[in-house]
Amino acid sequence: MSRPWTLDYDNATCNIAATLSIVGERWTFLVLREAFNGVRRFDDFQRRTSAPRQVLSSRLSHLVTEGILRKVPYQEEGQRARSEYRLTEKGIELFPVIAALLAWGDKYAAGAPGPSVVLTHRDCGAHVGLKLTCDDGHVLESARDVTPAPGPGARRVA
Repeated sequence: MSRPWTLDYDNATCNIAATLSIVGERWTFLVLREAFNGVRRFDDFQRRTSAPRQVLSSRLSHLVTEGILRKVPYQEEGQRARSEYRLTEKGIELFPVIAALLAWGDKYAAGAPGPSVVLTHRDCGAHVGLKLTCDDGHVLESARDVTPAPGPGARRVA
């Protein structure tokens, strides 16, 4: 067996690690799940995630700082001004990650009755699934169809 090329490169510039430093925490993913389901208000996030208030506040603030959510002020009559949290374009681009986690969970973690949520196309109602494709349009069936290679940001280990 040949030596993996990655052993010759520094992983300090790994974009998976960089992404996980932003979103790679359980409560953050649950907040994102709810944001994609249309939840916008703190109390609704708390009820849907069961996150402690301080933890939820911290995660929402972090997602705002990272530009994944934005705060939009609102005020109900007779109440103090508050903020709703809405996905930004940067946040919306995380949807394939959430959908991939959902698909994996549907296959390997769902209970006997099946998935609790199904994704359908808003326009036609058909099931939404994920497919990996190359730039030439070939559908990749598994990770075995992919060859990782050093990218322009890769640095060799000294």
